[in-house]
Amino acid sequence: MRPTPANPTAWNTYLAEGNATQARKRVAADVILRHPDGRILLVNPTYKPGWDLPGGMSEANEAPDDTARREIKEELGLDIIRLRLLVIDWVPPHGPWDDQIAFIFDGGTLAPDQAAAIHPHDEELSELRFTAPAHAVGTLPGRLSRRFAAALQAGAEGMPRYLRDGAPLV
Repeated sequence: MRPTPANPTAWNTYLAEGNATQARKRVAADVILRHPDGRILLVNPTYKPGWDLPGGMSEANEAPDDTARREIKEELGLDIIRLRLLVIDWVPPHGPWDDQIAFIFDGGTLAPDQAAAIHPHDEELSELRFTAPAHAVGTLPGRLSRRFAAALQAGAEGMPRYLRDGAPLV
């Protein structure tokens, strides 16, 4: 017999068993940060090849926007308060990885003194640079490049986008 909410202990045990068997998603949250002249901040991670947007992977039970803020603080020493959602991208399983949900948030434009002083704050980044948005599209790898281009469009149009593997749904 299935428990009911009338027996809270049995009900919570039942729900916990269901929760343990449901799929878990990896969650990534990246941030677009702009130089006052409009260039975009790219970072060069030490743990994987190629350039990336600042951000990273969520910890257990961490909201994506909190992930973005935490990663920006850890990697760049910046406190970003306001974030605007640009993209949610479902990424299918690839290589050894299960599927994931990837977010891109707009972190706004840095103050001139922030842009001038920004540097990597931990060992996860070897360098960073500001680059023109069009150049960033060509610099970022595969699906991230498509996700970034969609994020730029979403920002210009003022409407977030949902993607599947970097491509908008038609």
